Amino acid sequence: MEVSKKNAASKSGRVYLLDEIRGFAILCMVVYHAMFNLKYSFGVDVPIFFESWFDIIRDIFAGAFIFISGIMCRYSHDNVRRGAQCFILGMLITFVVPFFGSDIKFGILHMLGISMMIYGLLSRFLEKIPPIVGFSVFALLAAFTWNASNGFVGFGGSFRWVFPQKAHDVGVLYPLGILPNKFYSSDFFPLMPWLFVFLAGSFMGYWFKNGSMPRMFYNSHCKWLAAVGRATIWIYILHVPLIYGIFSLIFR
Repeated sequence: MEVSKKNAASKSGRVYLLDEIRGFAILCMVVYHAMFNLKYSFGVDVPIFFESWFDIIRDIFAGAFIFISGIMCRYSHDNVRRGAQCFILGMLITFVVPFFGSDIKFGILHMLGISMMIYGLLSRFLEKIPPIVGFSVFALLAAFTWNASNGFVGFGGSFRWVFPQKAHDVGVLYPLGILPNKFYSSDFFPLMPWLFVFLAGSFMGYWFKNGSMPRMFYNSHCKWLAAVGRATIWIYILHVPLIYGIFSLIFR
């Protein structure tokens, strides 16, 4: 990722802190999926990873990964192509993971692929919106739709709109977060709220790209973690069969 202000940018033109945060987030995701496989594929329970508070931590790191992906779309010259490639990889994983004792219907790659394509198709319109306005609107929409997969949208107890049962009965609206009965996916990131998290990040990307962020964002702090952050797509693709293979050797 390149920045335009030399006084803020790193010598290589990268925003190293974003790479490092993304690297840490993908490592946390690998650990979570490892614990998930231990419990549901091999019957080994690790209680701390399935406490309700840990779901909050999981969402924080997943949200950081998605938000940074939104920031990075500001640096791409063809988000539609990148999004299509990401979505195709997601579909390949959907067809392959059942062989490893899992099931992914609309995982993070599906969501990121659709989000990138939406941004790419609407970029001319979105770039006309003042960054602070765009960021605020999409952050509010993310908060408003945060509980979509729980069957409603709204702001806490002040306002709540529950999806009608007919919407759930349709059965194919789960990419939006409107789930049918007995829905299951071991990796699930619906467009509500995650598309809005991604788009909020895309407006934050304006300040990163023009070099307006503090210098610490452009300095290198941990080279190996930044390297992990630059290889997230391959780590995500390869870690599921690798983890399953290792656990198979250990427990079977």
